[in-house]
Parts: sequence; C-alpha cells; structure tokens
Amino acid sequence: MTTNIPLKVLVIDDEQIARRRIIRLLRALRDVEVVGEAVDVASAVAEANRLEPDLMLLDIQMPGGDGFEVIDRLGSMSPAVVFITAFDQHALRAFETEAIDYVTKPVDPTRLAHAIERARLAILARNRQDQVAELLSTIANLRQSLGQSQAPSRTLWVKNRGIQHRIGIETVDYLLAERDYVRLFCGGQSHLVSDNLSTMEARLAPHGFIRIHRSSLVRRDAVSQILQDRHGSWSLRLMDGTDLKVGRTYAAGVKAALDLASTGRP
Repeated sequence: MTTNIPLKVLVIDDEQIARRRIIRLLRALRDVEVVGEAVDVASAVAEANRLEPDLMLLDIQMPGGDGFEVIDRLGSMSPAVVFITAFDQHALRAFETEAIDYVTKPVDPTRLAHAIERARLAILARNRQDQVAELLSTIANLRQSLGQSQAPSRTLWVKNRGIQHRIGIETVDYLLAERDYVRLFCGGQSHLVSDNLSTMEARLAPHGFIRIHRSSLVRRDAVSQILQDRHGSWSLRLMDGTDLKVGRTYAAGVKAALDLASTGRP
C-alpha cells in the first residue's frame, strides 16, 4: 500500500559520506523532501525544532551523545523517527522509543524505501486522528454557541496510587501527550491520565483550551506572552514561565483563538 502524502525529512548522521548517500537515496523517492541535515545531538535538536520535519532519519551513534538522547531532549515534540544504525543490537531499544522502523548500515535502497513508506502510513494515521479531534472540537464549540449542550463538567478525575483526585479544569495550565497517555500540568504539579490528546481536546475545548501543537494543548487564560524567533517560528509563554512551541499547522487557529488575527501579530 502506498500513499501520496509528502514527507519533510531531516537526516541526522555524523558521517558525511553516509549522510550524503542517504540524502541521495531519499531524493530518488516519490514525495520526499529533505529539508535539512545535522551531525550531532545539539544540531539535531536545534534543526528539529526549527524545521519541524515530519520524519527524522536518525543515526544512533553520534558525537555528544546518541540518537536516543535526541528523542529524550525533544520529548513529546519529537517527529516520527526511523533509526539508522550499524549495530543490530540497538534495534530493541529503538522500538522501545516508539521508532517506526530502523535501517542498518550500509543502507539498502529497497529497505530504506520500505521504512519511509511505513513512516508515511504512520504519519497519515496520526494526521487523521488530528482531523477527528478538530472536528470534535468544532462540534463542541458549535453546540455551545447554539446553546444546545448541557453545561460541561468543570472537573477532571485523575488516579494516583489507587486514589481518585478531583482537579478543577481552571487549574490546568497545559497538557502534553506522552505516548498513550496525557500529562496535565497544574501549577507546580503534574498528573498522568490514561487518555489521548484528541479526546482531551474535545472535552476541554469548551473551557478555553486550544491545540497549539500535535502534542500539546494550552488553556488560553494561562498564556502571558507570545514569542517569535528569527526564523518566524513562535511559542507561547505561560504565567508559570513555561514556553510551549506552536506548530506551524496550528498557527492560524491559535492566532484566531488568542484574537491576534486583527493585529497581524506576532
């Protein structure tokens, strides 16, 4: 099965010859755009944040750390990952980080193409989840504006060590996706909820929460500043000092939610 979804790919490998070969093979594939390259952990994290690729082809062994450290430092903001490695023993750990696939060196063109197609399908599935979440959010907003819904509950229940705790929605500042869970941040505390971000978005949208990234929701009233870097990417600074990156595909919706469209800012 193939799809025609274009992929923006960041290639990360400290060996120039290997990196050039991977880029050459990628350019021969349909609907694949190599948007950048990096040679170590620091540059990989910086380029991933700047370019917001759909997929990283990530070497495991690099100067200044390894590919797993790149994933750790990007956290929930990490794009999809296919690991590149010269050592099969890294395969198990690669899948423990939820990598879509791994390819051993020297890279075989057919094996690489198969990994890219697997990544494309995984990203398609994730995008469909986002579309469903946006639709549910729109329906919830329409029902609220038309007065057709009951007053939504302003309480969340979270379980910790067998005890259910009541949390007021107005105390939640933001939420981050963590694999199959969602972490709620309330002041100086956090709580892990066994749910996905799309479901939480549909529930919290009537309470002023907005999707700012595929991995994050934020309460509108918790935003204190809007920051923009020299590359045109921007982020939100919350009352507690937390900075959250705004995904480019969500920028227009965030501007509208924060009433920025009329001012032309940030």
